[in-house]
Amino acid sequence: MNRHVPLHGIIGYTLTPFGTDGKVNLDKLRMLTERMVASGVHAIAPLGSTGCLPYLDDEEREAIAEATVKTVGGRVPVMVGVSSLTTERTVHHARFAERVGANAVMIIPMSYWKLTEEEIFRHFDTVARATSLPIMAYNNPATGGLDMTPEFLARLLEIPNVTMVKESTGDVGRMHRLRQVAGEEVAFFNGSNPLALAAFAAGARGWCTAAAHLIPELTLELHRQVVEKADLPAARKVFQKQLPLLQFIVKGGLPRTVSAGLELLGTEVGPLRAPLLPLPAPEVEALRRILAKLEA
Repeated sequence: MNRHVPLHGIIGYTLTPFGTDGKVNLDKLRMLTERMVASGVHAIAPLGSTGCLPYLDDEEREAIAEATVKTVGGRVPVMVGVSSLTTERTVHHARFAERVGANAVMIIPMSYWKLTEEEIFRHFDTVARATSLPIMAYNNPATGGLDMTPEFLARLLEIPNVTMVKESTGDVGRMHRLRQVAGEEVAFFNGSNPLALAAFAAGARGWCTAAAHLIPELTLELHRQVVEKADLPAARKVFQKQLPLLQFIVKGGLPRTVSAGLELLGTEVGPLRAPLLPLPAPEVEALRRILAKLEA
């Protein structure tokens, strides 16, 4: 069985920038992607929550996937979000990602009706049969509305190219349980920013985060101290330093807070796509104070 896991470490989630005309600004996307690669992250992941995936049409998604892969140019792996309401569209986007040279795809089950476990399993199995790329199964009931238990995720991992799990419930107990039921070698990744230290300590292969847009050095330093050096006191120190920002961006909503943070750091990224509104002024001020304290 192929257990190909192309990702580890800090997986940077890119923001999808829009122009004042409401269209995706691909030039700005390329710039943000290039900057993130240059910062030293271990992988790039377009079309996640920060990338406003649910608010994009098929052509926009394809343009973003292709522009990202070309910009990265093989320097680090690229994992493209391909989630869609229907299995047919998810297959379409997974095949497109493979065609343009992505290294992996990520799928969160999206639904209006609450899907059964059998429906979710068949959804993943059908996509897996349609692509040779490794798949990351993404569990985030707060955004997707569906909760996949560790036991069910272990079942998904029996599908040959479903090789990774991204766990974003914010419950580190889920990660320990996943190792119990799927084996010590299970490749799980943390998607809950405030859980970064605890997740690495629990054995996470990586941390999927948009914080790399704002504090790449600190996210990388946490990984270095806890994974490479196994220096828990140093890791704790660097984690505590960034924790207020991590808590803030999650609470305020990733596209809003990350775009506001980039603007505060001097990078114009344009408006958000409706119905999303910009971060309210009092929260922008709170974010400014957090960033100033970090000397970002």
